[in-house]
Formats: sequence, structure tokens, C-alpha cells
Amino acid sequence: MEKVLQGYSGNEDHTLFILLRKRDQEAFEMIYRKYHRYLYALAMKYLKNTHLAEDAVQHVFVKLWESTHDIHIEVNLKNYLYTMTKNYILNYIRDNKAKVTLSYEQAQFDLPEEEHILKAMEERQTQELLYRGIDQLPPQKKEVCRRKLESDDSNQQIAEKMGISVHTVKSHYQESLKLLRSYFEKVKMILL
Repeated sequence: MEKVLQGYSGNEDHTLFILLRKRDQEAFEMIYRKYHRYLYALAMKYLKNTHLAEDAVQHVFVKLWESTHDIHIEVNLKNYLYTMTKNYILNYIRDNKAKVTLSYEQAQFDLPEEEHILKAMEERQTQELLYRGIDQLPPQKKEVCRRKLESDDSNQQIAEKMGISVHTVKSHYQESLKLLRSYFEKVKMILL
């Protein structure tokens, strides 16, 4: 699937959505793996019940598979799934207010803050984006960045391990930061 995604221009979600509209089951599975936790955390935030949250996510993905071929507009996949989930939750709350209230009251004692889960997921996604950006750097710049991120080595230690000067380590790191800023600007433009 990775090779198939490379054959398409644009961002990964857009490509997955195009493939999904062609009823590509592997694209659907990738979307599921990518967004299941995010949608589950969203559902938990409002429903405060693991079974209800799982049902909400299951409903959204079934609906996505059933209705994808009917969607004829360009959509941001993450926003589309978010909206589908939110609509399901609102309808469920409207139709089952007593159950939701009870779940919410019980959750006040049982569950950690769901906002922490969402924040942790966003941090993980940012970290994944960072590593994707680093992987696109030239080999020595990539190695310098990875060593800075993944170890407590000083510039001197990195220079010794790589067999280059401290000045070169600093130079590679500064240039890498510029390239990564540019990469994040491009990612930001795609996501907006």
C-alpha cells in the first residue's frame, strides 16, 4: 500500500480517500488504523463509556464504508470522520439522554481526563510528522538530528561518533532545523 500511496500526488489522507471511493479495502484498513484511537478518544470524551464509545466508532467506520461512493466532494478525511462521529454522538445523546447522564456521572469517579488522551495523541502525531521530516533529510543531517533527539550526547560526542568536526555537527543541525521548519510549513498548508 505504501508504494500505491507514493504513486498519487497530494497528502496521504486525500490519496486514501480516493482509493476508498474505489472500494479499496486496504485503504479502508489504513484509515481505520490511523483514526480509530482518535475517534475513540473523542467518543469517550462525550459518552464516558467504553462500550458506547466503541459502538460509536464502529458505526462511523461502517457508515464510511457504506457511503463513501456517494460522496462527490473533496473532503478533509480527518474532519469528515470527526464530523461523522460528533453527529453520531449528538444523536445518541439526544435519543438516550438517561443512559449518557448515568455514564457521565459514573465517569466522574472512574476515568482520567480524556483531554490528556487527545493531547497525547496529537503529540504523537506531531512526533511522527517530525520523524517523517527527518527521514527526508540528507544522510548526515538525518543522523545528527536523530542522535540529538534519541540520545543525551553532546555535540562533541556526536562529532566523535560520526567522525566529523563539532562545527560540522552544529552546521548540520542548524541547516536541518531550517529544512524542518520549511517541511512543517508545507504540512501546515496541506492540513489547513
